[in-house]
Amino acid sequence: MKKATCGPDDKRLAWWQLSLVGVGCIIGTGFFLASGIAIRLTGASVLFIFIIAAAGTYIVGEALGKLAAHDPQKGSFRTYAKKAFGRWAGFGSGWVYWSSEILIVGSQLTALSIFTRFWFPNIPLWVLASIYAVLGIIVVLLGASGFEKAENIFAITKVSAILMFIILAIAGIIGLIHGGGDKLYVPNQTNEFFKDGIIGFWSALIFGFYAFGGIEIMGMMTPRLRKKADARKANSVMLLILTMIYLLSVGLAVILAANNQFTPDESPFVIALDRYNLAFFPHVFNGAIIVAGFSTMTASLFAVTNMVVTLSEDGDAPKIFSKKGKHKVPPFALLLTIAGLVSSIVTGLLMPDTVYEYITTAAGLMLLYNWIFVLFSYPRILELSGWEKVKQWAGFVLILLAVSGTLWDKASRPGFFISLIFIAVIGIVLMFMQHHWKKNDKKELEPQQMWELLDFAKK
Repeated sequence: MKKATCGPDDKRLAWWQLSLVGVGCIIGTGFFLASGIAIRLTGASVLFIFIIAAAGTYIVGEALGKLAAHDPQKGSFRTYAKKAFGRWAGFGSGWVYWSSEILIVGSQLTALSIFTRFWFPNIPLWVLASIYAVLGIIVVLLGASGFEKAENIFAITKVSAILMFIILAIAGIIGLIHGGGDKLYVPNQTNEFFKDGIIGFWSALIFGFYAFGGIEIMGMMTPRLRKKADARKANSVMLLILTMIYLLSVGLAVILAANNQFTPDESPFVIALDRYNLAFFPHVFNGAIIVAGFSTMTASLFAVTNMVVTLSEDGDAPKIFSKKGKHKVPPFALLLTIAGLVSSIVTGLLMPDTVYEYITTAAGLMLLYNWIFVLFSYPRILELSGWEKVKQWAGFVLILLAVSGTLWDKASRPGFFISLIFIAVIGIVLMFMQHHWKKNDKKELEPQQMWELLDFAKK
C-alpha cells in the first residue's frame, strides 16, 4: 500500500516537493502485487476500480488537507479525531493506524517473500519473511545516517520500474519489440469487461483503495510546507500523477495478457510482458520491486515504532513505550513492533498460500476505518458548504462499498474478520481506558470541589 511511510527532515517543502514525496511514498508492493488480484477478480474493469478509488481518496485527502491548512498538527488525523470527539477518538484512531501499519508491514514482508521466490521457488515464505524482518530491524536499530535520502532514491526506483514497464509495453504494442504473438486482449462484450460481473467488481474495490493507502503522510507532513494553504494543491497534484501512473500501467497490463493469466503470486507487469521473451526484464523489474519494497517496509517499521512512542507520550499507551535506550531507540516500542513482525511470520507459516490476500485485505480495511475517522472529524472542526457535505457523504459511500465488497470474495472475507478482531480488541482496551480516565479525572476534580464547598460554607 502500501503501503509506505517516508521520514521527513527539517527542511521546509514547496507544494510540488510534497506532491512528489507523496507519490514516492504511496506506491508500494501493494500496487505491484495486489493490482494483479484486482485484475483477476474483475478483468479490464479494474480501470474503473482505480478511478473510483482515486475519487474516494481525493475526498479524504481534500478533507485532511483543509484540516491541516486550518490547524497544522504533527499528530494529523489522530489529533483532529481527538479535537472533534474527545480523548477516546484520538486513542482509537491512533491504535487503528498502528494496527493498519503493522498489518501493512506484514503484507510487505509477504510480498517481498513472494517476489524473492521468483529466484528461489523452493524456500518457504516464512523463511524469506524472517530474513527480511531481521534486516529491517537491523536498519531500525542502526538508525543509519542518510537513511531518509536513501528513501528518496528508493522512491525513484519504484517510479522508474513502472515507467520501464510502460515504455516496454508501448514498444511491444507498436511493434518495436517482437515476441510470442501480437494479440491484444481488448474486451468487446460486457462479460469480458466485467470478468465476474458486479460481484467481482465489488470485491476488487478494496485493492484499488489499498493502492492509494498512505495519503496520511500528506497530512503528517503539511506542517513542513512553506505555505500551509498549499496543502490542497499538493494533495490534488499528487493524486493526479498517481492516478495517471496507475491507469496507464494497469491498462497496458490488461490488454497484453488474458485475465486468467494473472495470479496473486506474480506481479501483473511481469506477466504482461512475458510474451516478448525479454530475459532481462523479469529479473531487473523483480529486483527493483524488492529494493523498493524493502525500503517501504523499513520505513513502516519506523512509523509503527514512532506511533507507539507518540501514543505513550500522550498517555494513550503505557509510559514504558516512550522510554529511550541507546542511540535514542525506544526498546520497548521496538519490542512491540518485533512482536507484530513475528505474528506476521507465524501467520505466513500457517497459511502460506493465502496469507498475502488475507493480510492485504485486513490492512486495507484498517486504513479505510481511519479514513472514516477523518470524514467524521471534518465537519466537527470546520464549517462545510453544501457541496463539501455532498462530497463528504459520497466519500462515506465509496469507502463503505469497498469495505462491504470484501464479504463477497472467499479469499478476502477472512481479512474482513481479521480487521474486526483488531477493532474489537481496540474497543475492549478503550473501555478499560475510559474507566481509568474517569477515575483520574475524578481524583483531579475532588480537591477543587472540596474547596468550592468550603467557600460556600463560609458564605
